[in-house]
Amino acid sequence: METSIVQKYNVPGPRYTSYPTVPYWDNGNFSEQIWKESAIRSFKESNAKEGISLYIHLPFCESMCTFCGCNKRITKRHETEIPYINAILKEWAMYRSLFKTRPLIKELHLGGGTPTFFSPENLKKLINGIFELAIAAPGYEFSFEGHPNNTTREHLQVLYNLGFRRVSFGVQDYDETVQKAINRIQPYSNVANVTLMAREIGYTSISHDLVFGLPFQTIETMVDTIEKTKALEPDRIAFYSYAHTPWMKGNGQRGYDENNLPKDEEKRRLYEIGKMILNKEGYHELGMDHFALKSDSLYQSYQQGSMHRNFMGYSSSKTQLMIGLGVSAISDSWYGFAQNEKNLEDYYMRIEDNELPVYRGHVLTAEDLIIRKHILNLMCNFETSWCNENEFLPDLLEIVLSLEEMKNDELIEFSKDHIKVTEKGKPYVRNICMAFDLRMRRKLPNTQLFSMVI
Repeated sequence: METSIVQKYNVPGPRYTSYPTVPYWDNGNFSEQIWKESAIRSFKESNAKEGISLYIHLPFCESMCTFCGCNKRITKRHETEIPYINAILKEWAMYRSLFKTRPLIKELHLGGGTPTFFSPENLKKLINGIFELAIAAPGYEFSFEGHPNNTTREHLQVLYNLGFRRVSFGVQDYDETVQKAINRIQPYSNVANVTLMAREIGYTSISHDLVFGLPFQTIETMVDTIEKTKALEPDRIAFYSYAHTPWMKGNGQRGYDENNLPKDEEKRRLYEIGKMILNKEGYHELGMDHFALKSDSLYQSYQQGSMHRNFMGYSSSKTQLMIGLGVSAISDSWYGFAQNEKNLEDYYMRIEDNELPVYRGHVLTAEDLIIRKHILNLMCNFETSWCNENEFLPDLLEIVLSLEEMKNDELIEFSKDHIKVTEKGKPYVRNICMAFDLRMRRKLPNTQLFSMVI
């Protein structure tokens, strides 16, 4: 990649799992009651046709991974499992009371934290509790995140018996120096064991999460990690850029010096070399930072133009309503967003008071809905158009003019009503989306909110 282009566009920017992004939510127009009305409206419009998505945040981890920016609670006390599950089931019962018919769950994802911190028996209690008040929709997809060091055959079998067919294992990197820096020590043999067990049990989509840009990574260590990964032939690979945000409260990104991190074009080269090897092995790049074999449902949905992106990442199907359960979880009704309390004790207190534990959110305006559609198109399909009246914005001329430099740099091609991201421009899709992000352009922050784009 051209060094000058990398340096020009390597700026802080959102990952666009939503629009507007969380720092630009208008919390002044939000309340628990407004969120309930939005969720009810979305449920009535969509449940019978497509079902809903459910994200359950399980925050507990036994140790701190210093690369992680997720909401988590570090503890070795497993007696925390039952009280937390009871709180989630009570929160779900509150949502269920809003809906007149049984929810059809199309997608269910267990994220964290470390979902496999919980015992298989307690995960079974959680999922059975969810389905006392719901039923699985036709063509459902249930998935969970597993830690290679503590995911047992019993975890895999119990969740498989409950309908789970997709599992994602956090690998990050196989180099011992990198693992020590990020406090994530897990040998290749552990990853190989859980991958083979999942395949033997019958999981149809096994994903490995890798991260580039971690401290002490080099071309040699990245090639070694990719080679080891392809030897296990996961169906999907998420190849994420490390988001360095040490100023964010609660993350542990202080275990190494910034000088230990690959910089700009060096970091991007890690991705390009990894991508080259993966492409050679039959993995296809989908959206941003994701790869899949042709046999995987994510690749098939990409080919059909039905791939979706939300707070759970990329998905092979879309539902209008996504409910997030658990501390810090985010819900999306398409018309609005709501985030749960980020502090565990505050979350418990709200649940005990029989309140939905949402503490901030955003109601989307007509302009927000149009921009959201364009950003989703770019993130999922690398193109968008505004030939219809409901895709047009009054500020469109300003947006197109702001993209002129990217056009000159051959990152995009556009006609009067269409933009397409070029192959050269795919690494900069976040920059292209930022041109459409009118809320960010109108209200630039005084402090850095986001990680670097490259």
